[in-house]
Amino acid sequence: MEHGTIEREIHIDASPEVVFDVVSSPEHLREWWPDEAEYPAVPGGAGRIGFGDFSQGEGTWVQFVVVDAEPPRLFSFRWTHDEGESATPSNSLLVVFTLEPVAGGGTLLRMTESGFRQRGWDEAKVIAQHADHVSGWDHFLSRLPAYAAQVGART
Repeated sequence: MEHGTIEREIHIDASPEVVFDVVSSPEHLREWWPDEAEYPAVPGGAGRIGFGDFSQGEGTWVQFVVVDAEPPRLFSFRWTHDEGESATPSNSLLVVFTLEPVAGGGTLLRMTESGFRQRGWDEAKVIAQHADHVSGWDHFLSRLPAYAAQVGART
C-alpha cells in the first residue's frame, strides 16, 4: 500500500456553493471536523485549528494556512507544520477539496491529502501518520454530507 496520499470521493446533497462554505469557513468547519478553527478563508490566510476540550485545558492546536480558495469549486490548505514556520511541501500536508456539481442536484466532493513522504519522516512514521489520517478523515468526512445538506436546507 502506498502511504503518500489519501483520496476520498463523496456525494453531498447540497449545492457546490453550500459545500464550499462548509469546507472553507471556520464556523462551518467546527461543526464537522475540528473543535476550534481560527483562520481567514482566503489564499495565504494563516491560523490554526484545534482538537480537544479547550474549556478543560486539554486541546491541541495545529497550524493551518489556506493555499487556494476558488468558490465554489476548490479549497485547499496546508497543515501540521510547526508553529512559527511557513508551510512548505517539506514540513506540512496538503489537503485539496475539489467540488463539482452533479447532474440532477448535489455536489461531488473529492478530497486528497498528500505530502506524507515529503516530510522526511522514516517509513514507520509515514505509515503511522498516514494510518492516523486515514482513520481521522474516515470519521470526520462521514459527518460532512448530513451537515452540508442541513446547511443547504436552511438557505
